[in-house]
Amino acid sequence: MDTHPELEAEQAYVDHAYDCLARTRAAASRMGSMVEVGRGGTEQARFEREVIYDTMAHRLGQLDLGDAALCFGRIDTTFDGLRTAGATKGSNGATTASERGTFYIGRVAVSDDDQEPVVVDWRAPVAEPFYRATGPEPLGLLRRRHFATRGRTVLDIDDELFGAAADSLDAGPAVQGHGALIAALTTARSGRLRDIVATIQGEQDEVIRSPLPGVLVVQGGPGTGKTVVALHRAAYLLYTHRFPLEGQGVLVVGPNRLFLGYIEQVLPSLGEAGVELAVLADLLVDPLLVRGYDTGLTARVKGDARMAKVLRRAVRDRERGLRHPLEVGFGLQTLRMDVATSERIAAEARRRYRWHNAARKFVENEVFATLAASGRGDLDPAGVREQLRGHLAVREALEWMWPVLTASQLLDDLFGSPALLAHACDGVLNPAERDALGRPRAGSGVEIAWAHDDAPLLDEARGLLGPKPRKRRDQGDDEVRTYGHIVVDEAQDLSPMQLRMLERRSLNGSMTVVGDIAQSTGQWAHQSWDEILDLLPQRRPPRRAELTIGYRLPAPNMELAARVLRLAAPELTPPRSIRQDGDPPRIVAAEPGEGVAEVAVRATLVELDAVGVGNVAVICPPSLVTKVSEALTAAGVEHGQATRHGLDSQVTVVPVGLVKGLELDASVVVEPAAIVAEESQGMRSLYVALTRATKRLAVVHDEPLPDVLVTPAHQLA
Repeated sequence: MDTHPELEAEQAYVDHAYDCLARTRAAASRMGSMVEVGRGGTEQARFEREVIYDTMAHRLGQLDLGDAALCFGRIDTTFDGLRTAGATKGSNGATTASERGTFYIGRVAVSDDDQEPVVVDWRAPVAEPFYRATGPEPLGLLRRRHFATRGRTVLDIDDELFGAAADSLDAGPAVQGHGALIAALTTARSGRLRDIVATIQGEQDEVIRSPLPGVLVVQGGPGTGKTVVALHRAAYLLYTHRFPLEGQGVLVVGPNRLFLGYIEQVLPSLGEAGVELAVLADLLVDPLLVRGYDTGLTARVKGDARMAKVLRRAVRDRERGLRHPLEVGFGLQTLRMDVATSERIAAEARRRYRWHNAARKFVENEVFATLAASGRGDLDPAGVREQLRGHLAVREALEWMWPVLTASQLLDDLFGSPALLAHACDGVLNPAERDALGRPRAGSGVEIAWAHDDAPLLDEARGLLGPKPRKRRDQGDDEVRTYGHIVVDEAQDLSPMQLRMLERRSLNGSMTVVGDIAQSTGQWAHQSWDEILDLLPQRRPPRRAELTIGYRLPAPNMELAARVLRLAAPELTPPRSIRQDGDPPRIVAAEPGEGVAEVAVRATLVELDAVGVGNVAVICPPSLVTKVSEALTAAGVEHGQATRHGLDSQVTVVPVGLVKGLELDASVVVEPAAIVAEESQGMRSLYVALTRATKRLAVVHDEPLPDVLVTPAHQLA
């Protein structure tokens, strides 16, 4: 069939949609400029103006699409029967949805001057069949049409017919919008994750539109789109549950800042710029210096749920009676408080108050009342307090009995004092675990540098201590921020203490938790989702979903990775790749006299030439990152490091521990044997490294390869 007339008709409709969008933007801009946000009028009037202004600003942000396509498909429903795009035309050469039983699906909703829908938002209920309809369950569709676009230009169309309209066809495509999907998958990567709003598949859409309440766990292997599905779910929930989620907040938690930089453009491209993206350290109430990661036993112990008991005991150890009676001169007499009374005061403060710091004022009042009662005559406790609060002995007694502490001070004192650490850990941790927590105390006035593994401990300590008392009435208490919905990516590596930190931020137990058990590579690599669910909110029975189709990896790459998966996680099934073509992985050995860094450079140059404008990641074990980077520099290969903005370079050197969740056009995996040896979950880390590339994969080595990679089908190049 000659498709040019239909292409022209669809282009006319898309042009009409963009014209309507421009008029909508202009109207929203005019309305926003008419709203003066100032001090005039009543407080209620000012509040209403600010709400209107914020609404207009938000709407303008939604309508600013940049280079993203406005409209990417349409559905023809059984409401009016199947009609072509040009069947009934208005004065502008386009037809309305009500005239055709046809709906155009796009990034945002757009109406014409008569308020007729020109484009429906992809999240609207009427758009659901665009993503969910199948041959056996057409959901009222006669035709689904995908557009291949560049900006506002329609390049091609891809049709799927349903019901009687499909009787003359032998079979439909295996996936929805196959041509548009494959085109999107093979497009060169930019160093930033893109939305998949135009090519969402059925099993992905089921996750995206899953109900809000409770915990939803999504298991997905490499390339199944679990990260981008989770982000689209956040956008969908905000659209569907605008009230109350916009006020309660939506939080997306990633494993590291490189990952956050990689995903940061997805939600704004979907018109949702108000979602908070964070690593766990960003959620600390008090601003602290957090950098680097602990390793080995130290990281393992800091993530252990037993640390909650250690910290409770550490706080309890700072709530105590005096060792000696307090005696202080007051005029011509001496005021006293005995040890038993100080112990009674501490016990009563613990009983009365939830937070340690909140009880300090009570302790002070009781101490000064006790001192006043010990004197002759009718001494006023307030007067005693006024005269003695600066007395050295009184200050020392109060600091011994009940010091006001920040979380940072508590942990610094605890980790830096063998005595405090031994008492808090007694019967909870063994001596090796206890010693793994030790570190020198920070000097006076020195800013403490905490590791990311300390963040949940600092948060737990803050939850026990509470805020420091306010010195002025105008100082507000900083409270832990809670969210109406939390999305957690790469959740399979989170420790029990990290999960407790997230649970503390859930307002109502609504969470989307995504990851891949096969990619559990950290010190707290979990063997099943049950281990994780036991530490998350239990207000409703959890729901589970699995993404089974791999979209990113070509089949040859997945076949190699699947062999590693059989050793790394034999109980899991690898995703089924829809991309059966692709170049086979190259395994490249170092030549005599050539080091692994040099062979990595050689392989990188080959991959650069092959992918053209695409990007390449050189994935290294930690011990080789510097050496490989220096070799690339010596060879004149410009490259970036794995920082928050590191993927902006065409070539990036990435430690294997930071590559999880990223996708690249090509990957060069350096020295698999070292990856296996250096990582706590070596085979799983290798599996992660082998599953990042959308096009080409090279494995370079000097040491002998792990047996799982040595097969006749992959000879040394």
